[in-house]
Amino acid sequence: MKKINLGIVAHVDAGKTTLTEQLLYAAGATRSAGRVDDGTTQTDSLAFERERGISVKSSAVSIRRGETELHLIDTPGHVDFAAEVERALTVLDAAVLVVSAVEGVQSQTEILWSALRSTGTNTLIFLNKLDRMGSSREQVLAELREKCSSRILCFSVSEGEGDRDCAIRPRRLSEPDFREEALELLADLDEALLERYLEGEEIPEPELKERLRQAIAKGEIVPLLEGSAVQGKGVELLLEFLCQWVEPVKNRTDGKLSARVYKITHDPVMGRIAHIRMFGGRLKNRDTVRLSSSEEMQKITQIRTCQGARFQDAGEAEQGDLAALCGLSNARVSDIIGELDEAAGCALSTPLFRVHALPGEGQERYPLIQALTELSAEDPQLDLQYIPEEQELDLNITGGIQLEVLEALLRERYGLSVRFTPPAVLYRETPRRSGRGFEAYTMPKPCWAVIELQIDPLPRGSGYQFESRVPNDRMFYRYQNHVETAVPRALKQGLYNWEVVDLKVTLTGGEHHTVHTHPLDFFLATPVAVMDGLQNCGTILLEPMQRVRIAVPEELSGRVIGDVIAMRGEYDSPVIRRGEFQLEARLPVAESMDYSVRLAAYTGGRGVFSSRFDGYAECPEGFGASARRRGVHPLDRDRWILSQRGAMQR
Repeated sequence: MKKINLGIVAHVDAGKTTLTEQLLYAAGATRSAGRVDDGTTQTDSLAFERERGISVKSSAVSIRRGETELHLIDTPGHVDFAAEVERALTVLDAAVLVVSAVEGVQSQTEILWSALRSTGTNTLIFLNKLDRMGSSREQVLAELREKCSSRILCFSVSEGEGDRDCAIRPRRLSEPDFREEALELLADLDEALLERYLEGEEIPEPELKERLRQAIAKGEIVPLLEGSAVQGKGVELLLEFLCQWVEPVKNRTDGKLSARVYKITHDPVMGRIAHIRMFGGRLKNRDTVRLSSSEEMQKITQIRTCQGARFQDAGEAEQGDLAALCGLSNARVSDIIGELDEAAGCALSTPLFRVHALPGEGQERYPLIQALTELSAEDPQLDLQYIPEEQELDLNITGGIQLEVLEALLRERYGLSVRFTPPAVLYRETPRRSGRGFEAYTMPKPCWAVIELQIDPLPRGSGYQFESRVPNDRMFYRYQNHVETAVPRALKQGLYNWEVVDLKVTLTGGEHHTVHTHPLDFFLATPVAVMDGLQNCGTILLEPMQRVRIAVPEELSGRVIGDVIAMRGEYDSPVIRRGEFQLEARLPVAESMDYSVRLAAYTGGRGVFSSRFDGYAECPEGFGASARRRGVHPLDRDRWILSQRGAMQR
């Protein structure tokens, strides 16, 4: 049986959950298609999802058609939960990108398309809502060809667009116009075929179909089907296409055990559940495995298959399966079981805000710490940090809706109430110039760790690099590894107490002592050397930016431009179409975090605002803010040494 792991991805409200429900119904997996508005969908199992009508967690369901088994992963569309999509992309064979024929190509659509291209995920586009008034098929197709791919081939076509009674008709290679379109796209990819085409040679249909299949598999041609998910129109054609044209990713592990953890959930009885994609080999109940993030062997107590929130004991999992493993209490997102190449990365989500979590009135702090630790395992981007000295719980978030979800999860799953402080923008720092850092930790004995560092700024967006130029006879390599491990930790808080990015740190000198060096001395000394280097370099404060798209009635254009200027924004040439003013701009997150609410208020809900993260930029003098230092500052050297030595002794 052919097994295909298929992601359903889209901008929020494009209709992907509705499409998933209709695919389940068309394949006979459910007796009726669930409705988002009624809270009856298979993949939205959380109470919050059903109440709000949005997906916040990825959810897997399976269907069969003939000799094909499709494992569907319905992913969130809201930007606050894009990290769920990131993780799902690492285990897919293919994806259906759902685009609304009414709203067109939206900001998250472009981000998702870029991510699918960067991960090499075979992608099909489903143009949805062709039955809705305001549907504009030709305009949206033109947008898709401009912003996504110029080689889009429509495998179906709507008749009676914009009408509830519209019909969706398949296009076959036996039809002259479709055959001509397909030949033109293929000939553009193959000079030999182009020559045959220009000479008027008749290309046999089986050859044409096989060439199309290969071009689609390589991503050279993007298939598009259309329909109305809410009415189930075009869904049967989509299911037929997926079974006939889409192939699973070839196994590159020669049958050896290989699996990736793409999701973590919690079961009140079984504890932590690791959701995996099997790329090769076989797993059974009671097998012992080692996760890539741990040296410990762990026993699988149960292997489940999931159908949304429902599950059953499968007993085993093999190549191509999605499965949920119980018993792996140390499992983390992105863990690998067995052998597997690293998945191509894609960044869809960057937390831009930090909040403090406080227990509700009359509640203890410890249960909240335990609950948030579990939730942070499910979503590592939360980056939970507990500072005992301050009795403070810090979380990173992407937006306000994520806070609502966390509050709901804590209440429903753990019976806890929580208060969050207002979100504070996460700034960053970067070195202003090159400089050197030094620390000689040689007293009080027994200790000996000498470190010399060179710090150099890198171009914006480069991240962090480390290099060592010290020979083993000056500093044992195991101590150099300690320095390499400790530097990124030290860079979590710079001179303004924000994370330091876009720099290279080079270990240029140092020494250990064969008698006096304690194994943890270099962990203690490295942060002091790093902070000494940052003081010599100086740092620049960086602020997060977002690329926004604003659409309002033409008469409000002046106010929008004034708002953008007041928010220190930069904007491109505006466009006016059919009485609508459209503007794209780059805005500081700190100035624009509540602008969508203000825009909706003064436009009476007629304004449209969409945004996506657009990197970091240098923060002008007088703007931005320092963060409060968490823990002891390494530059308070004596207190730092006392605190670290105390921790070592414990």
